[in-house]
Order: sequence, then structure tokens, then C-alpha cells
Amino acid sequence: MPKFEKIATPIEGLYIIKPTVYGDSRGFFMESWNRKEFAEIGLDMDFVQDNHSKSKKGVLRGLHFQEKYPQGKLVRVVKGVVYDVAVDLRKDSPTFGKYYGVILSEENKLMFYIPEGFAHGFLVLSDEVHFLYKATEYYYPEYDSGIIWNDPDIAIKWPFEEYRIEYPILSEKDKKLPTLREYLERRKKL
Repeated sequence: MPKFEKIATPIEGLYIIKPTVYGDSRGFFMESWNRKEFAEIGLDMDFVQDNHSKSKKGVLRGLHFQEKYPQGKLVRVVKGVVYDVAVDLRKDSPTFGKYYGVILSEENKLMFYIPEGFAHGFLVLSDEVHFLYKATEYYYPEYDSGIIWNDPDIAIKWPFEEYRIEYPILSEKDKKLPTLREYLERRKKL
């Protein structure tokens, strides 16, 4: 029996990963990454960096990507709940500019595999969240970029009302991100 189930989304290459969880009255055990097991389900990648962020309810991080040295990410929540979103930025993709979102939590233990070529972000839905992700490329601040969270063309349906969040808490950097259309126009001029 495989230790991981790969669940397709409507966007090619973007997957929800369901780990096998062994639990009893003492707690649980699960593998969150196993190169051989992932390769057996068609996800053969090298991770070079692990990241851990802690955030409070209402924090929205994203939508981030690297212009050069794009990062694939395997993300999961070890404490709390987030709404995690990936936006397809692959130019030749039939789903370019489309997004897919999934609830990740300490309860459901789901992981989200976001390949290179996507913008990524998440909204914290619980009082606190610990969010972990593995990356296939190192972080290069000079190539850090992003798309504004409320881009009207992408039209992400963030679950604000369901979780009683009036407005997201954003970093100063994230408040100034362009729309996808603005970003593409700027790239044409370079």
C-alpha cells in the first residue's frame, strides 16, 4: 500500500497529497516526505530548503513567486488551519491565470504540491498557524515577485466571511504587489 495518495486538481501538475496516518490512543505517526514513495506516485523532485512560518488569524501571505529560479513547493500545516492557493503562471498552460485553493489543517494533514511556475499564498483561518514547506530551489530575494491577493481577473474566493475575517493582514510588501495584468505589462517593457 502506498504511503501517499496523489489527488489531481483541475490544474495540471498541481496536486493534493494525502499521507497515510497511523494513529491510536497515544497520538499518530506519518511520513511527510519520502523521496522513493513520492517518485512512485510520479512526483520526483529534489528539495533544497525547508521553511517554517508562524502567523496569526487573518494574515494573508502572497501571492509570491520567483522570477528566476522558480520554486516548487510541498506545503503543509502542523498547527492551525489555512486556505492555501496556487495560481498558474505557466505561459503556455491552458489554465494560465487560474487558481486552485484547498484547506490545509493539522486535522486533515493534507499537503499541497505546487510545481515551479505558480504563484503561492495562504490565508490564516485559525488563531495561530505553523506552516511548513519544502522548496525545490533556494530563495533569492533579488528575484522575489508576486501578484496582489485581490486581483480582479484571478478572482480568488478567499473564505473571509466563513471565518469572520473582516480584512486580511498584509505585509507592506504584499500591499504593493501588482495585478497579474500589470505584472505582465511591466515585463513586456523590460
